Amino acid sequence: MSEKENNFPPLPRFIPLKPCFYQNFSDEIPVEHQVLVKRIYRLWMFYCATLGVNLIACLAWLIAGGPASNFGLAIVWLLLFTPCSYVCWFRPVYKAFRGWLSAVGFFQTSVGASVVMLLPAIMFSVSAAMMAIAIMKVHRIYRGAGGSFQKAQTEWSTGTWRNPPSREAQYNNFSGSSLPEYPTVPSYPGSGQWP
Repeated sequence: MSEKENNFPPLPRFIPLKPCFYQNFSDEIPVEHQVLVKRIYRLWMFYCATLGVNLIACLAWLIAGGPASNFGLAIVWLLLFTPCSYVCWFRPVYKAFRGWLSAVGFFQTSVGASVVMLLPAIMFSVSAAMMAIAIMKVHRIYRGAGGSFQKAQTEWSTGTWRNPPSREAQYNNFSGSSLPEYPTVPSYPGSGQWP
């Protein structure tokens, strides 16, 4: 696969940079997993589009008198998180699916090398699974705390999210009291009465 020319990201010819990765779903991903990997790729593209729309929204906010720091952070997020999310999130998923195809296909040539090649394929698969599990756990915590889209809409429309006592009460309900409660205040002997 190393002889294939990098084709991602597709850059216009007038830019002096060249693509960094080779990506071809039909060549590198098994047929039964191509739809899933393409969906994950579209999810990554949606995330990048969200960062772009966030930049435009922060620019509008800046023009309307909002703080410049938000616009600056939106630029940083777009320029930093777009490539980082590709390299750190989408590429591991892509490599997991590609790694399985390469390792299984290479068993005809060298069993030993194929077994070694299975190790990163397994690790990339575990990494992708752990990411999915982490997202599901965060979702369960959110749901378990009584969070829902309707509740968020209600809190937004009523302004409850701005009320500090309400937020503190919600925090205490979720986390519990941080100090132990004593039925009475302990009494200590005065000076000179210690044994």
